[in-house]
Amino acid sequence: MSLETITATPPKTWDATTTTPPPLAPEPTPQPAPTGKRGWLGWLIAALIIGGIAWAKVKYFPSNAGGDKKGGGKGSAGKGAPGGKGALTPVQVYVVAATNLTDQVAATGSVLAEESVIIKSELSGKITSLNIKEGQSVSKGQLLFSINADEAQAAIQKQQYNIKLYRDQEKRQRTLLDKEYISAQEYEQSNNALLTAQADLQSLRATLAKAYVRAPFAGVLGLTTATVGTYVSPGAEITTLSKVRPVKIDFAVPGRFAANVRVGDVVSVVDETTNKTYDSKVYAIDPQIDPVSRTQPVRARFANTNNELRPGAFVRVNLKLGESESALQVPTEAVIPEASGYNVYTVKGGKMVPQKVKIGIRSDKVIQITEGIAVGDTIIRTGILQVKPGDAVKVIK
Repeated sequence: MSLETITATPPKTWDATTTTPPPLAPEPTPQPAPTGKRGWLGWLIAALIIGGIAWAKVKYFPSNAGGDKKGGGKGSAGKGAPGGKGALTPVQVYVVAATNLTDQVAATGSVLAEESVIIKSELSGKITSLNIKEGQSVSKGQLLFSINADEAQAAIQKQQYNIKLYRDQEKRQRTLLDKEYISAQEYEQSNNALLTAQADLQSLRATLAKAYVRAPFAGVLGLTTATVGTYVSPGAEITTLSKVRPVKIDFAVPGRFAANVRVGDVVSVVDETTNKTYDSKVYAIDPQIDPVSRTQPVRARFANTNNELRPGAFVRVNLKLGESESALQVPTEAVIPEASGYNVYTVKGGKMVPQKVKIGIRSDKVIQITEGIAVGDTIIRTGILQVKPGDAVKVIK
C-alpha cells in the first residue's frame, strides 16, 4: 500500500485592481402577502376583537375626556348630564311618617236565616186543608196544612175497642189469679196483650198527628205549588219556613289570622246589592280550620230588624283585629319582592341604599313595614329600575 501525497490547492484570489470579480447572485424579490380566503378571515377576526374591546370600554369604563374641563365645549358630557360621569338619576321619594292603621281582614260571606226548614209531608194522601199564605209570617204551632186522615182515625177507634176488651180480660184474670184458679203465666199473657194494644194506640195517634202539619217555629213562609186536593207522597216538598230576624253571616278568614278572631268581635258587613254597611258581632267560631282552603269558618249575627239583609245574599265582610296609631306605611310600588324577602330603596347622602324590610298589612296602595325602616327615612317610589346601589340620585317633586 502506497501513500499518495495530496497537495491542497490554495483558493483563488482576485486582485481588485487588475481583475474584475465575478458577478454576485441576485437578491430575492419580496412576494406580496396572500390575498385569498385566509387573509380575509384574519382581518375579520381582528376587527371583531377590536370592536369587542371598544364596546367593553364604553360600557364598563366610560370616560368623560374633556367633559370636566371648565366651560367644556359642544358635545361635552358635563356634570349631571345623562350618561356622563357622576350623572344624577331623577327619582320621586316618599318620606316615612307614623300613621293610623286599622288591622282588619277582608273576606266574602253569605247571609243565612236564623232558622230555616223545608216543610214536607210525612204521609201520603190528599191535602184536605191549606192555610199557607205565601210570604206571610206565621207563629209557632200554627196549622199549615192537613192530609186526609180518615184511615188513621178509624184505626185509632178500632184500637180503642181492642184496649177495652183487653182491659176487661186483664181484670178477670187478676181475680182468678188472686183465688189461685190460674197460674201467674196466664195472667201475664193477658196483661201483656193489654199493654201492647195501648202502645199500638199511641203509635196510631202519632201517625194521625203527622196528618196535621204545623209551623215548628215562628217565621216567614215561602212559595208553594200545592193546593187543596193535591195528592202528596211522603217527602214531598210543600213550602219553606224561615226565621229572618235575626240573620247569620257566614264567612271565613285565612288560617294565619285564626288566633286573632274572638267571640264578640265587630264585623262590618257590606251588602253587595245596596252597598250599605251594617255592623254585626261574631258569636261562633268553628273549632277546626278547613283542611282544603286553610281558612277559619266564622259566624256572626245581625239583628235585621227591618229586613235589611235577605238570606242567601252575598256580602263583603271586614273583620277588625286591632288598631295602631304609629304604623309605618309606604307606597306599594316602593316595595321590591325578592327570593329572600322584601327590599326598599332609601336615599342616604344623595345616594341609593337598599334596605331589607319585613311587611305587615297590605292593600292596593300602601304596605305596612314592621321592620327595617324608621320615621323620617326617604324611600324611592319611582325610577327604581334605573338606579343601582351607590348611584347618585336627584329627588324631584
